[in-house]
Amino acid sequence: MSRVESAGILKRWMRWGALVAFAIGMAGNAPMARAENGPTEFEIYGFAMLDMGYQSKQNDPAWFDVLRPTKLPSVDNEFGVDGRWFSGVRQSRIGFKSTTPTDLGDLKTIFEFEMFGVGVDAGQTTIRLRHAYGELGKFGAGQYWSPFMDIDVFPNSIEYWGPSGMAFFRNVQVRWMPIQGEKRLTVALERPGASGDAGVVSQVVQQQGVQGRFPMPDLSAEYRFGTKRGYVEAAGIVRQIKWDDPDPTAPDISGEATGWGFNLSTNIKTGDRGTVRAAVVYGEGVENYMNDAPADVAVEDSTTANIEGVALPVLGISAFYDITWNERMTSTVGFSMVDIDNTAGQDGTAFKHGQYALANVLFYPVKNVMMGGEVQWGDRENKNGFTSDDLRFQFSARYNFSTMFGGR
Repeated sequence: MSRVESAGILKRWMRWGALVAFAIGMAGNAPMARAENGPTEFEIYGFAMLDMGYQSKQNDPAWFDVLRPTKLPSVDNEFGVDGRWFSGVRQSRIGFKSTTPTDLGDLKTIFEFEMFGVGVDAGQTTIRLRHAYGELGKFGAGQYWSPFMDIDVFPNSIEYWGPSGMAFFRNVQVRWMPIQGEKRLTVALERPGASGDAGVVSQVVQQQGVQGRFPMPDLSAEYRFGTKRGYVEAAGIVRQIKWDDPDPTAPDISGEATGWGFNLSTNIKTGDRGTVRAAVVYGEGVENYMNDAPADVAVEDSTTANIEGVALPVLGISAFYDITWNERMTSTVGFSMVDIDNTAGQDGTAFKHGQYALANVLFYPVKNVMMGGEVQWGDRENKNGFTSDDLRFQFSARYNFSTMFGGR
């Protein structure tokens, strides 16, 4: 390890130390931080987690410890030779929550981090923000789960990334929650964003410097009807995507598309031990709200004479069954898929269809400790019909912690 790398790691852990020290200092003062109607309750929580396993095939090395169909090979042996061992602690997490009663309702905050690098940090074990969110009564603001997704559909699995066919997105937003409880209604304005696939005319688009633009926030909403045996939730989203061609000397290839989507999800309890978790998502130009999908917009035609972009239709399905055998053992089994309607302008290696499945047995020998094994399978299909798959075996151990301060 170089001195530069060592210094970088030291700086990260110094930031962690400062953050934890600040949180503990706030917690120590929590009993004194009182609203008009009651004292603040403060929690420090999280877990340390190990993931270790064997991958029978291959995928993008930046995603070595997760199963994402979009990261499987798009051509033969794209990522080398099959068969690799993987290990990591990137799921480890720490978070801080507070609740303060006020005359306008409870003031709640959450500030949460994990160690799973994405984007420019893909493949690294580094600090990553999950949630930075607060709400007062019926209003909330910050980075939190998008109302278009349903986190309760996520199965009790140890694979980090999760079902490819479910909507899954933490986004910056401001939300209004006029109905709360078992029956709830949420409306939000969310930070916009999208990606594009220029396909076989990518060189032309790149040379002209086409730029994406989002003139308004995404509008999303959800309504959940809950009972003692579960719930049904319907969510929707609409968004405006534009792209501008700043080159005045070439044909103008500026354009726009309206993205929209619907998400119908449910949890159904089967007796006292089992839960069905299922969802169906369909829309156009909402791929960045999906857990594992490619570009939102693609070039429609394969010629450079008439370059026009369109929002790509996407269908996602997710169905899992969680069962609690007893207080020390659980299992999960299920399947998910995502399907994209490709355009004529996309390259033959463009992602078209992905499948994801898993089965596990997890043990809880004592409170706050989990360990167990999981079998995972994924499959990718391109526009040109090429397919690749992966079979994984994973073992994980997780050690939870939680400490409360203040309150009554």
